[in-house]
Amino acid sequence: MLPVERLDAIIARAEALQEEMNAELPPERFVELSKEYAEIDPLVSAIKIYRAALAEREELEGLAAGDDAEMAELASTELADLEARVPEMEHALEILLLPRDAADDLNIILEVRAGTGGDEAALFAGDLFRMYQRFGELLGWKCEVINQSEGDVGGFKEVVATMRGKGAFAALKFESGVHRVQRVPETESGGRIHTSAATVAVLPEPEEVDIKVEEKDLRVDVFRASGPGGQSVNTTDSAVRITHLPTGITVSQQDEKSQHKNRAKAMKILRARLYDAERARVESERAAARKGQVGSGDRSERIRTYNFPQGRVTDHRINFTLYKLDRVMAGESLDEVIDALVSEDQAQRLAEGI
Repeated sequence: MLPVERLDAIIARAEALQEEMNAELPPERFVELSKEYAEIDPLVSAIKIYRAALAEREELEGLAAGDDAEMAELASTELADLEARVPEMEHALEILLLPRDAADDLNIILEVRAGTGGDEAALFAGDLFRMYQRFGELLGWKCEVINQSEGDVGGFKEVVATMRGKGAFAALKFESGVHRVQRVPETESGGRIHTSAATVAVLPEPEEVDIKVEEKDLRVDVFRASGPGGQSVNTTDSAVRITHLPTGITVSQQDEKSQHKNRAKAMKILRARLYDAERARVESERAAARKGQVGSGDRSERIRTYNFPQGRVTDHRINFTLYKLDRVMAGESLDEVIDALVSEDQAQRLAEGI
């Protein structure tokens, strides 16, 4: 049974927000209230639809028990249909009432690194990055590569990018971990299947107000960039290495010719890693009280296998297999895997009362 008092409180909060927004407000306060209202508006709509259905059910029950036989038959038919829909409405409301992850609406920093498997691992890392890139494009997100190290025969040894779009972290937060590929490499003349791996990290990109980094906690080293990049890249001290002394987290950036631009990009990644580390600490405390969750969040955990000979993708955390490998790698059916993970997470949280 849904908590009546909580539903009443949500309706009351929405009305209070509307009333306050109609008054004279500083722009910052109006934006703050508008954001909160936008977050609870879908919930308010669902509550109103649910309550209208309950009122209709009560009316139909009265008509079904009435003396007018024809009206009673019609009411009974409508009542049966409504009785089937009410549990669906309740379940949808229960999902909406689950506590939201504060980071769900944030943009992300996506890191993909080749693991075991040499050149084939780098090629697979490139395939994974393009999968996420195309997935984001289909949703209208913007992707910008911050740092990349190309593989010797293609793909990436490492690639770091920002992805900006509505609900980016909510969509991809379960992608962190080790992804394994089983396929025959193009360089394999004997037709043998090789197994390679790549590691994915999805970090919520915090606003500057979300995570404060003190200048005194940083050690900044500048050095000469290495590798290709134009005339001035290798002749000036434009590369930057920033170390966060309290945590030991280090970020290096050398893609840009400008030391200032490299520092700005490195700080963006550092803030994301610090924010992610704090989230991981809080989540580990919560996880101790949870019997199950969708994966441990540990980036060394093998989460998924892409088997090319069989054309299947298997997510090991929820034993979910999809025989649409080509469409998943094209970013077109990745949402089916993501939806299955989100549904499992919601089911676990409902079962545990979280």
